[in-house]
Amino acid sequence: MTRRLIHTIAAGFLMVLPAMAQAPGLPDANSQLRAQETKDSQLMWWLHEVTDVYGPRLTGSPGLRAAQDFAVAQMKKWGFTNVHLEAWNFNHPGWQNWELDANTVTPFQQPLNVRAVAWTPGTNGPVQGPVVVIEPPQPPPPAGLAGRGGGGFGGRTEGPTPEQLAAIQNPGSAPPPMPTAKPAENKPVTQADLDAYLASIKDKVRGAIIFYGPHIEVPENFVPAPLRRSDESWAQPGGRRGGFPLQRGPATPPEGLTAAEITGQVNKFLIDNGALAKVTDSGRAYGIILQQSAAGYNENPNSPNLPTLVMGNEDYGRIYRTTTIDHIAVTLRLNIKNQFYPEGRTVYNVVGELPGTDKADEVVMAGGHFDSWNPATGATDNAAGGSVAVEALRLIQTLKLPHRRTLRVALWSGEEEGLYGSIAYVAQHFGSAENPKPEWFKLDAYLNLDDGTGKPRGASVFGPPEAAAMVATSMDHFKDWGFNSVNPTVGRQTGGTDSTSFNNAGLPGVGYSQDPFDYNSYTHHTSFDTYERIYEPDMREAAVEEALTLYSLANTDQMVPRCSAATMPPPPTPRAGAAAARPGGPVTPVQEFMLPAGVTAPERPNPCTASAPAQAAPVSWSTGTAPGKEQ
Repeated sequence: MTRRLIHTIAAGFLMVLPAMAQAPGLPDANSQLRAQETKDSQLMWWLHEVTDVYGPRLTGSPGLRAAQDFAVAQMKKWGFTNVHLEAWNFNHPGWQNWELDANTVTPFQQPLNVRAVAWTPGTNGPVQGPVVVIEPPQPPPPAGLAGRGGGGFGGRTEGPTPEQLAAIQNPGSAPPPMPTAKPAENKPVTQADLDAYLASIKDKVRGAIIFYGPHIEVPENFVPAPLRRSDESWAQPGGRRGGFPLQRGPATPPEGLTAAEITGQVNKFLIDNGALAKVTDSGRAYGIILQQSAAGYNENPNSPNLPTLVMGNEDYGRIYRTTTIDHIAVTLRLNIKNQFYPEGRTVYNVVGELPGTDKADEVVMAGGHFDSWNPATGATDNAAGGSVAVEALRLIQTLKLPHRRTLRVALWSGEEEGLYGSIAYVAQHFGSAENPKPEWFKLDAYLNLDDGTGKPRGASVFGPPEAAAMVATSMDHFKDWGFNSVNPTVGRQTGGTDSTSFNNAGLPGVGYSQDPFDYNSYTHHTSFDTYERIYEPDMREAAVEEALTLYSLANTDQMVPRCSAATMPPPPTPRAGAAAARPGGPVTPVQEFMLPAGVTAPERPNPCTASAPAQAAPVSWSTGTAPGKEQ
């Protein structure tokens, strides 16, 4: 679609900023917002509080609840209204690590770089024991996951250039390096295979600290990811993660035991036979520790947990080599103090508003997830996105910019465990295109930032091209800051971030795309995700961009258009066997919207046809619908 046509469509839907007392036009509001953010930004102070004082913020933990109480109090001080916590049922206990010491005692002394795995028990005081390396048989990797990514391109739309591919194939300098040994191929693991292996180590594990698995050799990265993507790459077609119309197909049953089944049986074996703790290799270079495991919330009887640590690749490698090559006994001393919190089963989202005027019953939302993983303070993932949303509303409030619709900010919890907080909120307030609640017709759009510390360079919007054009009306004011384009998407599956929870309901979720910086290579879910990795200039620009978009959408005559009921894409198809594959123990009673059982999703046009919200729902799907048949 040409840029001229985009703006023609946008003009037809917008009736931009009608006669309203003292409402600045977009250029004037843009200038005011930029000047205010330059003069009196509060964004980095808020980020400091949320990360340095209250991080980490694991879902259900005291750290998250303290951060939420801070957010409620501060938003009230800034003049936000209806500021409150909204509960949802996580159905798992909270957890927090309070103390952690790990040292090598013999044959050398060294403090060790480790993090506790969330929802695993502690050691009940200091423990000391020999390292025993175990390497249980492992199944072949699932199809499509033959190797780990190491190039740092982050799974986005821009891959390596021909020159970079040549550098990967021939790193360093000519002549080509000696070829590496071909790793052994894993074969399907039978129960007899695993039983035989466990019998062979039974006499070794009592009183031992278990190193689980071989040392991971991290390849040298001769082609590090750029901090910024090129303008040319942003001009290429592509959507925000989770934004493609991808339907889930039936899962192929694995041959033999799965990796999860092997881990569960080995864990139970280690506990039954008196092992003290378990340590795994982080598998990342430069001391980075990746920790993104919920460990079954310590509630799965089929996979109980030992006290478990993730260790930096370098420390793990030194101990692994000393034990397996030299056959020298290595002794560790550990002290892990973890605590579970039953009250964490009920978790909260933080919500605050700036009330509108003549269209106050209609709402424009912005937000980001407030929870984090536990290895650091959750700065780039995602104190950044929530801070930008709060700062955007604060700027509008400080400048007293009039807005016809109510502006609402939401700081989600439970995102890291499965988008639970935003999915629960959407279900409670809006319902779906199939079963809409009254508020479904009153939500204008939801804006979301969750890709690190970069400013927006692109965006996707669930809905027709006219919806993307409407958002572009404000975002096009930031071409001087490197913003490229807004694209429509029609994918309703959840994944990646909270805007997809709104897409899943058939609502206009706006997901911003950002430059990589160090996000996928260094900070995402790692021990490096701290305040220091925030790039302030981009964060402040992002706040201004969100603020102008909120202001623009809040003052138009018409709401952001939706896909019409006749062309609304279907929600995801339930995956066959998914319920049977769930681990044992309690589950979170929060699920994305899916097609009813027995329904075959009809084909729908892409792009969909634009309509006002009133003509976008309800949508019905008949049992046995044939592809191509309209409902």
